[in-house]
Amino acid sequence: MTTTARAKELRRVAENMITHAKKGGLHHRRLAGAVVRERAALVKLFEILGPRYEHRPGGYTRVMKLQLPRRGDSSDMAFIEFVDREGELRKARPVAPKKEENLLEELD
Repeated sequence: MTTTARAKELRRVAENMITHAKKGGLHHRRLAGAVVRERAALVKLFEILGPRYEHRPGGYTRVMKLQLPRRGDSSDMAFIEFVDREGELRKARPVAPKKEENLLEELD
């Protein structure tokens, strides 16, 4: 649980790291390694998270705002989580088919 502003900023970084992991290769591993400093986290990124989201075109994380603000400074709070994993708070929407595929189906 974190503030909504931090969760939204973290989402940008996490989405970029998953994209690097999906592409694989030494160049993308080094780009991700510049941000992710721990070796174990980098291995998990490229061996578990990258293959998990291989067929997903984007939207790997979800930011869910909490109803009540934080006591003390009344800051908006949120959860951030990866989609399509065990134990997630809410199930992800199915991946929509590409627009090109829809056009081809209409022409047939």
